[in-house]
Order: sequence, then structure tokens, then C-alpha cells
Amino acid sequence: MCDSDGDGSAGAATRVFYAEGIHAVGVDRIIAEAGVTRVTFYRHFPSKEDLIQAYLSAHDAEIRAHVGARIAAARDPRAAVSAMMGSLGTAICAPGFRGCAFINAAAEYPDPAQPIAKLVAGHRRWFRDTATDLLTSAGHPDPAGTAALLLMVRYGAMVGGYLDDAETVRANLSRAVDTLLPSDG
Repeated sequence: MCDSDGDGSAGAATRVFYAEGIHAVGVDRIIAEAGVTRVTFYRHFPSKEDLIQAYLSAHDAEIRAHVGARIAAARDPRAAVSAMMGSLGTAICAPGFRGCAFINAAAEYPDPAQPIAKLVAGHRRWFRDTATDLLTSAGHPDPAGTAALLLMVRYGAMVGGYLDDAETVRANLSRAVDTLLPSDG
């Protein structure tokens, strides 16, 4: 993830928030990891919540760009959905994978009125809407219902990729997608 703040704080936050948890990491740790002064940090992020929002927003943008590229490269809408889900299989097998940053944040910020929870909800809505649109274009008989199932499969695979054997989870993810997206529509 890129540092959009220019002082390194967002990059440091990305590494430690994802590896250790948002509430477990204090501002002093972020400042030390980023090698910036307290004044510089607070100039860019008036509060820790502002930094968390920047972290999740940047992660969301990164995922959307990655998925958008995979969709654009697909030969048809069904292949686009498959590619969208297939990128997850690669991610869960990457070194240091610790589940979904959005699920992790949701566990730490359960109040749906809280801005961080709203970012999580926005990411989920984007995924579900993107899958629904692609499935509709593919002529799937139940695009909204299948998109909801794909969202569940996505999050289940992320949790499984962290807790179980990632290669087995990747294979099961592929089987689940094939089951939900039969080649005839």
C-alpha cells in the first residue's frame, strides 16, 4: 500500500495494524515505526481514527484497482467474477497473510454508526454490487443471491486462509466458485 501522507505514517500503520491489530497498536508505536515526529504525525492525522480511516480507505482503493484490472482482463462477465474471486486465492497463500483487514477492523469497531464500521460496510457493499452487476451481465438466474453467497465465500476463505492450510482453502475456494458459477450461466 502506498503512503499517501508523505511522512511514512500510513505505511507504518498498514504494517502494524494488519500484523498486530488496530487497538493493540498505539500512536507512539506508529510514530516510532514511521520515524516521524509527533508534530508531523498529528499534522497529517489529527487522531488515531483518522489514520485508521486512511489505512482502510487506501486498502479499499488498492483492492478495487486490483479487482478492476482482473475484471477488465476477463473475456466475459462470468470469467470476470471467477477472476475476482480467484485473486483471493493468491492473496490467502501470500506470506504474512492474516485474514481480511476489513473483518479485522469490524471486530474492533462493531458500532455500525462509527466511521470505521461505515468504511467496512462500504467495502462489502462495493464487492456485493460489483459481483451482482457482473452476474447480471452474465445472465445468471439469481445475481443478487449469488453475489451474497460469493461475499460469504470470500470472507470464509479469508478466515480459513489465516487459520487453516492456505492451499487447501484456495482449492476449496475454487470449487465453491465453480459450483456457484456453472459454465452455462
